[in-house]
Amino acid sequence: MIFGVPFDGTSSFRKGSSLAPDSVRKAYTNLESFDVYHNIDFSKLKICDLGDLFESEDVKEVTGNVREVVSMIRSDNKIPIMIGGEHSITSGSISCFKDSTMIIIDAHSDFRDEYMGNPLNHACVTRRSLEVLGPGKIFSVGTRSVSREEFESPEFRKVRFFYSDEVREKGIQSVIKEIEQSVGSSVYFSIDMDGIDPAYAPGVGTPEPFGLTDVDVRELVRHFASKIDGFDILEFTPVYDNGNTSMLAAKLIQEFIGSRESSRLRHHKKK
Repeated sequence: MIFGVPFDGTSSFRKGSSLAPDSVRKAYTNLESFDVYHNIDFSKLKICDLGDLFESEDVKEVTGNVREVVSMIRSDNKIPIMIGGEHSITSGSISCFKDSTMIIIDAHSDFRDEYMGNPLNHACVTRRSLEVLGPGKIFSVGTRSVSREEFESPEFRKVRFFYSDEVREKGIQSVIKEIEQSVGSSVYFSIDMDGIDPAYAPGVGTPEPFGLTDVDVRELVRHFASKIDGFDILEFTPVYDNGNTSMLAAKLIQEFIGSRESSRLRHHKKK
């Protein structure tokens, strides 16, 4: 089940991610309904778009609403796919996945305990997620922006950060192999689009050069799709783009759905 969260109330540089859900929906309509790699016809799948959450300027209210919607979707044995909006909203979603492992794509460590006096700021989402999941359960890929305050925190080493230079040197398959050794049966996958290099995703709120490739992220999605029970894609804004970033976000959503469905079908055939 897909739903949008048009919220960018704590964005610290370039606002506009509140416009992203509708932009992704528009981009998605331009994608072919058949995927030759997965041999999946998306028009035959049961995909439901719940629309957008009610807009609010209160991040505490928004994350609370996200928690309620995700809890409802999970109680119906469905998979939530959340389109942001900014990364603060993941704090509401992850609270429904306390027994899961988390994989984050992000240029920033987002490990501040609070930012601008707000512990629910988008710069704090990894720290809030650690409080829910505990040490050794979060893998953040593509990091290249960390404050001294975050880096010197004794809690920082409880998250495995794969810096973008490390990914480039070792290759994405090496990252996948390391995560696979620790990941459980359930994964929450969160894509902050600024984790991808601006050459591929220019329309983001806080762009950082020297990032992941779009194919790096696709490989992570493909590999872990069968275990992903919750998915979000956030922090991009059509205001600073020509449509490429929204199209990439739409394609990554389709890639997740296609990868998970093809995995399910292979498992069914084995039985």
